[in-house]
Amino acid sequence: MIGMNKMSFDVWLEQSKPVIPVIVIEDLEHAVPLAKALVAGGVRLLEVTMRTPVALAAIERIAKEVPDAIVGVGTVTQAMHIQQAYDAGATFALSPGISESLAQKANDLSLPFMPGVMTPSDVIKGIELGLNDFKFYPAELAGGPVMLSAMAGPFDQVRFCPTGGVSQENFKSYLALKNVMAVGGSWLSPKNLLAKQDWASIETLAKQC
Repeated sequence: MIGMNKMSFDVWLEQSKPVIPVIVIEDLEHAVPLAKALVAGGVRLLEVTMRTPVALAAIERIAKEVPDAIVGVGTVTQAMHIQQAYDAGATFALSPGISESLAQKANDLSLPFMPGVMTPSDVIKGIELGLNDFKFYPAELAGGPVMLSAMAGPFDQVRFCPTGGVSQENFKSYLALKNVMAVGGSWLSPKNLLAKQDWASIETLAKQC
């Protein structure tokens, strides 16, 4: 059993709103002002996804220049992604799926890790690896709050961070569930506001959570 310490997420969530923005950085110059705007709005846990060529550089800049941000990496699909992000300054990692190699690498680095799950079988695999915090992905397509409510029966020790289809309109229905620790969504860093570098509007979105 690999096992992971969930206490870091608990401590961080006491210092931040329970919303993790799913951030896609196309322009490296957006990284720091975006992070500052989100932190100013009370959102400190920031997931920078490995979906663009500048993702690692963005993590490094945020880690160095926005000390109040708790920056992590998302969309990790290979163990080397976790190592690269850790070296860049990431303090946690999230994946859309689950594998022993990803969990082992995170464990080797003592990096808090949430793998993605969608089915009870996925959750059982994670429990066998010693994990009990999971990213529920893609949340809306996988059944949304109804599915998570059903999961609470057989998996009362498990907590979820639903992502995928979670929006400003429905995130509160997820946070109302006892087995939901936080939610993840891209609505806090929309492409149109990033393109306009409208950091004030992004700060407002964060404050409205």
